Amino acid sequence: MDTLQILIDFFTGYGYQAVFIVLLLCGFGLPIPEDITLVAGGIISGLGYTNVHIMFVVGMAGVLLGDGAMFMLGHKLGKRVLKIRAVSRILTPARFRSVQRQFTRYGPWVLFVARFLPGLRSPIFITAGMTRRVPYWRFLILDGLAAFISVPLWVYMGYLGAANRTLLMTWIHRGQVGVLALAAVVIAVAVILVRRARRRRAVKQVKG
Repeated sequence: MDTLQILIDFFTGYGYQAVFIVLLLCGFGLPIPEDITLVAGGIISGLGYTNVHIMFVVGMAGVLLGDGAMFMLGHKLGKRVLKIRAVSRILTPARFRSVQRQFTRYGPWVLFVARFLPGLRSPIFITAGMTRRVPYWRFLILDGLAAFISVPLWVYMGYLGAANRTLLMTWIHRGQVGVLALAAVVIAVAVILVRRARRRRAVKQVKG
C-alpha cells in the first residue's frame, strides 16, 4: 500500500488531530513527505470527513509549529543540539557547513526557499536557530509566506482531486515540479537582491 493511501486511511479515522500530529512530526524530521500528508488531508475533506477550510488552518498550524520548534531547538541549545542523536543524523557537520555557506550567500531568503526543499528544511531551520543570524519574528514571516503558497496548494489539490485519483497524481507531479521551479526563481531573485545590496554597501564605503 502506498504512503498516500496509508495516510488517507489513518486520517479518515482520526481527522484533524492525525493530520496535525503527522505534520508536526514531519517538522521534526519524520520521513513522510509533507506534501503528500497535506494532499491526504485534502482528500478526506473531499470525501466529506472533514471541512477543507478547517483542514487548511490545521495544515498551516502543523507546518508552522513544526518548523518553529526546529528553529527554537537550535536557538535555545546552540551547538549542544548536535549532541541529540536524532538531530545529528539530519544535521551532519558537512551539511551544517553547507547551510552556513548558503546563509552567507543568500541571507535570510534561505528560510523561504527551505520550505520547498524536502529533506533540507529541518537542517536549515535548526542551523538558523543555532547561528542566531535571523530573529524569530523574521523566521516566522519568511516561513509563513512560503507556507501560504505550499499548504493551500496541496490541501485544495487533494480536495478537488479526491474523486479522481489518477488525475490527482498527475496534479501532484505537476505541482511538485512547479514548486521546485518557484524555489529556483526565488533563489535567483535572492541572489540578485543580495548582490545589489553588497554593491550599494561597497559604493557607500568607497564614498565614505
